[in-house]
Amino acid sequence: MNFKFHLTLFVFFISYLIARSPAIGVEAPGFSLKDQDGILHNLSDYRGKKLVLYFFPRANTPPCKKQACGLRDNYDSFEKSNISILGISFDHAKRLKGFKEKHNIDFNFLSDSKKETAKSYGVNKFFFTSRKTFLIDEKGVLIKEIGSVDVSTHAEEILQVFN
Repeated sequence: MNFKFHLTLFVFFISYLIARSPAIGVEAPGFSLKDQDGILHNLSDYRGKKLVLYFFPRANTPPCKKQACGLRDNYDSFEKSNISILGISFDHAKRLKGFKEKHNIDFNFLSDSKKETAKSYGVNKFFFTSRKTFLIDEKGVLIKEIGSVDVSTHAEEILQVFN
């Protein structure tokens, strides 16, 4: 029993260490995920627009609320700059829908309950995603990864990069 437990911990630890983000300057990994209303979103749907793809651990937690509301409060600036925003977590659509409605969020949340997109972006950390943001240009190329997210200034940081 003790051996199996330690082996399981070791496997989780190794998978944590080898999770890698995609390289900057290459095409961003594609995805196909449903939003809070069951509508399918693909990376290719956003060609011709700048895209903020932000991964967050769990809807309705204080830091996730602060991050989402900060983006919401700057949404007009994002729209004027032709920037789309998508939030991604492991939460199911119903929880994401409640989060969006409760906080009057203008952008969509995608449910990655199978954790496939999180794996392709290197943010799959056991039970939750890492809090990371990826900025993608109009051609679908990854131009920046923000790994140390300050939820209180996140929107401004993104706008500075794109503008």
